[in-house]
Amino acid sequence: MRSMAFLIGVFAAGAAMAQQAADGIAPEAAGAGGIAPVSAQVDAAIAAKEAGRPVRGETWMVAAANPLAVQAGADALAAGGSAADALVVVQTVLGLVEPQSSGLGGGAFLVWYDAQSGQLTTLDGRETAPLAATPQLFQDAQGEPLKFFDAVVGGRSVGTPGTPALLAEIHQRWGTKDWATLLAPAIELAEAGFAVSPRLAQLVEGDSERLASSDITAEYFMPGGAPVKAGDTLVNLPYAETLRSLAAEGVGAFYAGDLARSIVATVQTAKGNPGVLSEVDLAIYRVKERAPVCAPYRAHEICGMGPPSSGALAIGQILGLLESFDLAAGPQDATVRRLMGDAARLAFADRGRYVADTDYVPVPVRGMLDPAYLAQRADVLTGQTALEEVAPGTPAFDHALIRADDEAIELPSTSHISIVDAAGNVASMTTTIENGFGSRLMVGGFLLNNEMTDFSFRSHVDGVPIANRVEPGKRPRSSMAPTIVMRDGQPVIALGSPGGSRIIGYTAQTIVAMLDWGMDPQQAVMVPHAVNRFGTYDLEEGTAAAELAGPLGEMGFDVETRDLTSGLHVIAIDEAGMSGGADPRREGIALGD
Repeated sequence: MRSMAFLIGVFAAGAAMAQQAADGIAPEAAGAGGIAPVSAQVDAAIAAKEAGRPVRGETWMVAAANPLAVQAGADALAAGGSAADALVVVQTVLGLVEPQSSGLGGGAFLVWYDAQSGQLTTLDGRETAPLAATPQLFQDAQGEPLKFFDAVVGGRSVGTPGTPALLAEIHQRWGTKDWATLLAPAIELAEAGFAVSPRLAQLVEGDSERLASSDITAEYFMPGGAPVKAGDTLVNLPYAETLRSLAAEGVGAFYAGDLARSIVATVQTAKGNPGVLSEVDLAIYRVKERAPVCAPYRAHEICGMGPPSSGALAIGQILGLLESFDLAAGPQDATVRRLMGDAARLAFADRGRYVADTDYVPVPVRGMLDPAYLAQRADVLTGQTALEEVAPGTPAFDHALIRADDEAIELPSTSHISIVDAAGNVASMTTTIENGFGSRLMVGGFLLNNEMTDFSFRSHVDGVPIANRVEPGKRPRSSMAPTIVMRDGQPVIALGSPGGSRIIGYTAQTIVAMLDWGMDPQQAVMVPHAVNRFGTYDLEEGTAAAELAGPLGEMGFDVETRDLTSGLHVIAIDEAGMSGGADPRREGIALGD
C-alpha cells in the first residue's frame, strides 16, 4: 500500500480556491476546487468530476467524501484487498479528515452484495439508547420537548456507538487483509498531520460557538481560540493512539477498558447537559444482521436497509407510487416534479407514523410496499395540482395500527461510501454521527454522536404512543439509505447520500435520473435537487431547479429555494466494468482501475 506520507497535503491549495464553484451548483460544490492532486489518478478524478464526466474502471472502484480517504481505499483495493478491507480503511481515514460527519463515535448501515453466494445482506451498526434512557429524556420538567440544540450539545444526546463494531464485523466476514494493516493509513496520517479542507474549515467556523462548549473539542478545532483554516495542518495523536489500541487488541478495546471508561466519563460529566451512557451499554452492544428491504421499479429491484432505517421503505414507496407514471420528460418538467414531490409526501406520512426499530415496534414493511396498496395510494396523484392534504395510509398489517405521528428532527450531516472490488463484491455504506460535529464531545481523538436526537422528543400525542419514542436499548429511526440496485439477480448500481431526512429524496431522485432519464452516475449526482417531505418544496438555490418555483407554486405547492448539500457517491456496473460519480457539492471523488 502506498505510504500515506505521499498523500499528506491533499488540500494544501487552501482557502483561496475554496470559493470556486462548479457551474450551476451551490457554493459548497467548490470543495473539490481547493484540492491539490497528489497523484495522476486523483488529478484525473477531480478533472472528470469538474467536467461532469464519470470515472471509469474495469477491475474495482471506490467513491467517498474525501480524496485522502478514497486514495487510501483505492490503495487497499489495488493491493488485492476486498471491498470490506477498503471500507475499514476509508471509514477510519474519513473519521480523521471529515470528523464532522462520521467516525468511531457514530453508527452506520451497510448493504452488501456477496459475489460468491450471489446474496444481499444488510448489517445494522446503528447506535442504541442507553439502558438508563427514558421516554422523557428530551422533555423539560413540564413534559414539553427541549429545543433541538439544547438536547444535542453535551452528553444527553449520545447513544452507544456502533461503527467500530460494524467495521470489525465487516472485516471478520469479508476481509482478506490483516486488521492492523488496514488501520495503518489513518494512524500514519493522524500522526503526520493532514491539511484542513475548505469544507471542514467552513463548518468549524460556522459552528465555533457550539464547539467551544467542550474544552477538548475547542482545543482541537480552534487552537489558540481561532477556528482552523483551510490549509492548516491538524495532527491528532489521540486518534492515532485509539487506532493503535484497536489494531493491537481488536475492537474490544473500544467497548471495554480505558477507552470505554473515558467515553462514559466524557458523557456523564458533560458541562450543563450530562448523559446516561454507561460501561454496560458499551459492553453489550452488538451489530445486527437484517434482511434487505427490496422494492421493484422499472424491471429493477431497489434494495436497502430496513427498520430502524426508513430509507429503503420510503424510497421503495416513492418509486412504487411513481411506477405507473411516465417521468421521461425529465427534471425540469413541472408535472414530473409534482408527481415526485407528492409521492414523497405520501411516503413521509407513512414513515412518520409507522417506522421505528422493529425490535421494539412492529412495522408493516410488507404492507407498506405491497403493489396493490401503493397503486391505491397513487390514485390521488392523477390530478394536475399539488395534494391539499396528505395523511398516512392503512397498509395491511397483522398488528394494531394505533400510532401517533412522529416529530423527530434530522438535520443534514453524515457520509456515504460505495465500493466494488475485483471479485465483484459490492458495498454501500452510509455512516454518521448525526448532526455536524455530533454532540460536540470529543474523546480519544474522535467526536461522539448525538444520535439520540433522531428519536421523537415526544413519547405520546393525546395518549397515543409514537413508534419512534425513546426506549432503553432501542435504535433511533434513521433516513440513511445505502442502496444497491439489482437487475436479473446482479448488482447494477451502488449509491447513497448524507443529508438528514432529505437523504431519501436525494437517493430516489438519483435512481430516477439513471433509470428514467438515462443519465450516467456523474450526470445523475449533478441534477439540481427538488425535494419535498412534508409539503414545502425545497428547490436547490442557484441551480435550474429554482426555475421551477413559479410552475410548482401555481400548482399549489409552498416553495422555498435553499442550499441542498447532498453527498451522493454512485457506482454503476455494466458489462464493460464500472463508472462512478461523486457529488460536486462536496469534496469527494471516485477512483477506479
